[in-house]
Amino acid sequence: MELPWLGEHCSERTCKQLDFLPLKCNACGEVFCKDHIRYDDHKCSSAYKKNVQVPVCPLCNTPIPVQKGEIPDIVVGAHIDKDCKYNPAQQKQKIFTNKCLKPGCKRKEMVKVVCEQCGGNFCIKHRHPLDHDCKGSSQPISKA
Repeated sequence: MELPWLGEHCSERTCKQLDFLPLKCNACGEVFCKDHIRYDDHKCSSAYKKNVQVPVCPLCNTPIPVQKGEIPDIVVGAHIDKDCKYNPAQQKQKIFTNKCLKPGCKRKEMVKVVCEQCGGNFCIKHRHPLDHDCKGSSQPISKA
């Protein structure tokens, strides 16, 4: 053994392997080999500090705080019964709300298509000044 100061022994009492690339547990601070670095592998007593998962409400997508010892399913169920802000009517909102101002056209678009000359909102078909008989300027910008 030429370099005895190099590496560290695994802190797992059944292993004690000399590891030249030891890993330090971020919960308890002890050194482990690659086989025992996971919280479950070395039965980490401080895992609850780091191994935290926050459940999210499936309806309103808000995180639900769960205290130590509580069952996440029961806490989420209680949130859905009491505090959930989910509104099913909100899911059915209309997307196509921008009505074309061309007389006779009943098309609606998702986004506003505003004419640069007259400032009116039109559908894709009537977006060019010549297509909606634009009254904003005496000369049309393009002849598309």
